[in-house]
Amino acid sequence: MVNENKKEVLTYDVAVIGGGPGGMAAAVSAAREGAKVVLVERLGYLGGQMASGLPFLAFLDMHKRQIVGGLAQKMVDDLAAMDGTAGHRYCPFHISTTTVNPFYTRIICFQWAKDYGIDLLMHCEVTGATVENGRLTAVTVVGKGTEIEIKAKVFIDATGDGDLAYLAGAEYEKGEEGTGILQPPSLMFNLGGVDFDKFIDFIAEHPEELPYNMGLTHIRPGYNAEFFRNNPGHIFFGLNHMIEKLRAEGKCPIQRDTVIYIRLPIPGHVAVNTIRIQNFDDSNVHDLSRGEQETHLQILPLVKMLQENVPGFENSYVTYVNAVIGVRESRRIMGIKKLTAEDCIEGRIPDDSIALYSYFIDIHKGNGEGTYTKTIEEPYGVPFGCTVSNSIDGLMMAGRCMSVDHVAFGSSRIMTLCMAVGEAAGIGAALSVKKGITPREVDPQEVRSILLTHGAILKL
Repeated sequence: MVNENKKEVLTYDVAVIGGGPGGMAAAVSAAREGAKVVLVERLGYLGGQMASGLPFLAFLDMHKRQIVGGLAQKMVDDLAAMDGTAGHRYCPFHISTTTVNPFYTRIICFQWAKDYGIDLLMHCEVTGATVENGRLTAVTVVGKGTEIEIKAKVFIDATGDGDLAYLAGAEYEKGEEGTGILQPPSLMFNLGGVDFDKFIDFIAEHPEELPYNMGLTHIRPGYNAEFFRNNPGHIFFGLNHMIEKLRAEGKCPIQRDTVIYIRLPIPGHVAVNTIRIQNFDDSNVHDLSRGEQETHLQILPLVKMLQENVPGFENSYVTYVNAVIGVRESRRIMGIKKLTAEDCIEGRIPDDSIALYSYFIDIHKGNGEGTYTKTIEEPYGVPFGCTVSNSIDGLMMAGRCMSVDHVAFGSSRIMTLCMAVGEAAGIGAALSVKKGITPREVDPQEVRSILLTHGAILKL
């Protein structure tokens, strides 16, 4: 046989590139509104970082009010039907946590794609974009050596890194203003065999291992052993004194000052979010290659450190390593609106908001240890224009690559908001197709009206 290098051509109303939380929500909502949708994903599963064990954060605000609904809430409801979540739990550190069974999220996403008639192209990477007279008209994806051209009326970049927008020549920003420093990535892995009672007893005896002395301004009282004991969906952040001591003894293999785990809705299991790489550009394939290698090689030394030094982890063992490194920050694609740090901190909710959120500003230092945090007292609104490219017609964004500044990104990058914004982007794309207009011409009030019929929360 001879490879004839034939290019397949497919035509859709809406093409969503990236099947993580934002892309999944965008594809579902566009299909729900009657659009013919294709969802392109580079991995062999859907759900992105949901499938790593990361929890949803801040469904609730500082006042314990639920501020995110819609498809994000439907995901939690579907997980609850499988005993795959502990539900929304108030947290003095993370505002609220909603843990997930990472493997069930994959199944739910595939079921959603089937239920809503979404065509899937798995194991495909976007490699090219065709822009004609300032409008994105086609993209090229490659999978298993096969080149596929996808023509669509609207494209949604849900790659996280803004890969499609970058290929199309859209305006973007990256990193901290003035320095370009990016937040560091992490590689998630899961452990089984954790004795939570023993670990929590240790924390009760050593409250100095809690993060109250780390200069983090957002933590409220009550983040303690009793909280962990009474909360089956908790996230632990701490052990900084132990790490400082072990590092002085040459026994700490990680480039950070804390251990973070998420208690999963699986008996004795945690997802560990502790490994990270500094001085890293997540949109550079050479850095990604180095990062995948270095983070994988940190896993077993870190597990050994936990087994030998942390009560409750003596018999822990690795059950799963995430398929890809978890990128916190890369490109932010500029839209016709831009969410700013001031918008978040001051709790501004403009009339064209398509999602509310209030997770604190959480910026992991990309060139050293530590984390900068800033409390958000009241929810802010994300304008619809943050999902619409300001430079390329027919291009929208869903998920963490939407239009925000670097500091606002410290809050907006969280999966809960990514799903809420993705749902709005999908509706906007479908309306664009129905009305024969560009996404920038879509009326945000019509998007809001449809969101509300599907359980979104847009006012307090």
